[in-house]
Amino acid sequence: MELYRLGIAEARAAIDKGETSPMELTAALYKRIESLDDTIRSFVTLDKGNAMLRAEQTRPDSRHQLAGIPLAVKDNICTEGVRTTCSSKILENFVPPYESTVTKNLKEQGYVLIGKTNLDEFAMGSSTENSAFATTRNSWDITRVPGGSSGGSAAAVAADMCIAALGSDTGGSIRQPASFCGVVGLKPTYGRVSRYGLVAFASSLDQIGPITKNVQDSAILLNAISGHDPFDSTSADVAVPDFTSAIGKDIKGLKLGVPKEYFIEGMDKEVEEAVKQAIRKLESLGAVPVPISLPHTEYAVAAYYILATSEASSNLARYDGVKYGLRVEGKDLLDMYMNTREAGFGPEVKRRIILGTYALSSGYYDAYYKKAQQVRTLIKRDFEKAFETVDAIVTPTAPNPAFKIGEKTDDPLQMYLADIFTISVNLAGVPGISVPCGFTSQNLPVGLQIIGRHFDEEAVLKIAYAYEQATEWHMRRPEF
Repeated sequence: MELYRLGIAEARAAIDKGETSPMELTAALYKRIESLDDTIRSFVTLDKGNAMLRAEQTRPDSRHQLAGIPLAVKDNICTEGVRTTCSSKILENFVPPYESTVTKNLKEQGYVLIGKTNLDEFAMGSSTENSAFATTRNSWDITRVPGGSSGGSAAAVAADMCIAALGSDTGGSIRQPASFCGVVGLKPTYGRVSRYGLVAFASSLDQIGPITKNVQDSAILLNAISGHDPFDSTSADVAVPDFTSAIGKDIKGLKLGVPKEYFIEGMDKEVEEAVKQAIRKLESLGAVPVPISLPHTEYAVAAYYILATSEASSNLARYDGVKYGLRVEGKDLLDMYMNTREAGFGPEVKRRIILGTYALSSGYYDAYYKKAQQVRTLIKRDFEKAFETVDAIVTPTAPNPAFKIGEKTDDPLQMYLADIFTISVNLAGVPGISVPCGFTSQNLPVGLQIIGRHFDEEAVLKIAYAYEQATEWHMRRPEF
């Protein structure tokens, strides 16, 4: 048994049966990391000493499903005593004095933090090429990107360098890299999971979620991180079901909306065909595809890049060299601010701060930010109307498979369009999952996106699991 290939449920069973131990499992993953990560570059920080100690201290009779399970955490989620950089020079040496709510919950369950994963700086990007430290590579083809911004987490899961991982999703940053890397990525409903300790990019859009090897593991990890948190004013005080109870239920008779706006001119033909085959497979399982329209989809990218950059402009104002992070001295206070931000931020972060500052500036606020908020309301209403007649919505996760490293870096608009099918889900605040649904002729993974009503992750997981069990795409692993 190759221990590094196990998922959460499989690893739990193996530990409980005495077939392995948390220490053996953790050691096997570090050996895997040592052999692969010089090439893949998934991790920013590894914490081997503490990880092995925590694995050794795991109680063999623990009833927690995640006890002794080695997980990776995206490096924009604060971990007390462990460096949290957001893959930015401005936070290169920042060690949080507190724990994020999600990692606190995982700690209480006894998880093992194996390391912090690479991302586009401050989660701003679709390819993990914007990191200040390294470009992460796709395990299926190391000349290609793993997607972004949670590319480090997705690549680590795909290459079996962790059992599962956490990512964050502002406009597709869990689902798009999951699609590119052939793994499962779930963005929960906005407010389902606490954002306390998640370094903010766009506060009304950001959401933490799991990246896993299969759908069951996503349900297990979502159980561990969900729930109301008084430290997060946007955390929803709603009941948290046992998400694993949705696994294995019949999907016969469920109506699945297929929006015409998600099958567009210019999308990759092999991606389109793989997704259409996946919809036919769901139909063979008893689900009923229903043509629908989400008419304001065409405005989603424009609205998103006004709202997200505006919120980023506000959130990133705190990085000024005064209280924490990088400081570059100058002849006076203003000079220090400018020197610090010039040296600390990369070009994509600077671009988005400038865009957001412009959209919020006097005389332009109504024309840009207010108008984008109105469009967001229309997009949300599109989903509400659709869910009056369907139980879930199925779409491609991304219009293309993973693209070549460097292919889109000189064309920000083309890069932004990589998230065209995921952005609306964040604007509406609804849950969405990406599951593997095929491969292109170049052996690149394709993802199927399943979107649900607010706080109906159970339906999303039920449909995703039914599809996964009827196919074998999730069982394929990249060869090294």
